[in-house]
Amino acid sequence: MQHHYQDLIALFEQVFFQQYNTRLVKGGDEPLYAPADENCVNHQIIFAHGYYASAFHEIAHWCHAGEKRRLLEDFGYWYIPDGRNEKQQNKFEQVEVIPQAIEWAFNVAAQKKFHTSADNLNGYLGDTNGFKAKVHQQVLTFIEQGFPPRAQQFIQALATLYQTDMPLNIEQFAYKIDNNDKELACEAF
Repeated sequence: MQHHYQDLIALFEQVFFQQYNTRLVKGGDEPLYAPADENCVNHQIIFAHGYYASAFHEIAHWCHAGEKRRLLEDFGYWYIPDGRNEKQQNKFEQVEVIPQAIEWAFNVAAQKKFHTSADNLNGYLGDTNGFKAKVHQQVLTFIEQGFPPRAQQFIQALATLYQTDMPLNIEQFAYKIDNNDKELACEAF
């Protein structure tokens, strides 16, 4: 199956632009959420290098962010780059469980593999299996109780584009943990 970032940009525009004045934009090295200001009349979700995974991850954060957070650069979250210590990494993982669970659902809807990311290859990795299990548990909670509304809209739009059966179900979120791997490998079934 072909996956082109231009399709994501067009789909996001179709689903969200009119109501939320927000555009998905291909960027450079670092992703960024930029609220509208005097330099740009639209909110922008800027994803890195045209990478599908980066777009999905940034959209997931946007889908989780409340109205007030969507008025702040990068939703007002702190970010310490790769090289975080144990305390910093634990805080990072706490705020990443929900967005990565949403991102996983996007990948399933688009029939793509998903990998959790501790995003700290040069720092403290901690309990990567525990983090993966938390992301998986959050997905199961979303399947049972429902995804956030914007996430559900985008999941549905992706499923339509990629002809994925809906609604998403628990069986689509199987995973295995490899103790030698720093990522959770997941397949869309």
